[in-house]
Amino acid sequence: MFDVSFSELLVIAVVALLVIGPEKLPKVARTVGAFVGRMQRYMAQVKDEVNREMRFEELKNLQQEIKQTVEQETSALEGSLHKASSDAQMMLHENAIQNPKNSVRSSVTPAKSKAVKTSVDKTKITQTTKTKVAKTKVATPKITKPKPATPKPVKPAK
Repeated sequence: MFDVSFSELLVIAVVALLVIGPEKLPKVARTVGAFVGRMQRYMAQVKDEVNREMRFEELKNLQQEIKQTVEQETSALEGSLHKASSDAQMMLHENAIQNPKNSVRSSVTPAKSKAVKTSVDKTKITQTTKTKVAKTKVATPKITKPKPATPKPVKPAK
């Protein structure tokens, strides 16, 4: 900060000794030392506050960047999901056109809706469920009666 050499400090000390006097010099030196200490603490507080504000601004900027990145990634993910959904609908539609007997018939074209509604031949469902029901056996659980609690004999007091 200030470039003060030892010889300059010595000149200041001699002048202070002559002006103030040897009796009051220790008290003035303590007062000046306390004042310099207060100034150093004040400067350190100001420096810490400035650093804290700078870090706060950096954190705000980082939060803003993270928010923008999340929004970009979300929109990119939504776009890819929308594309995958439309591709799947197109494939189902093309499959239904090429193989109308073997494929699941779709009642919705890809441009009309995001949801895919399918209709399946009801006779196939009833036939397969009937055969599955006929093959499965239903086990009935055994119901047992709980045993009655037997009271313990009470011994007479002596």
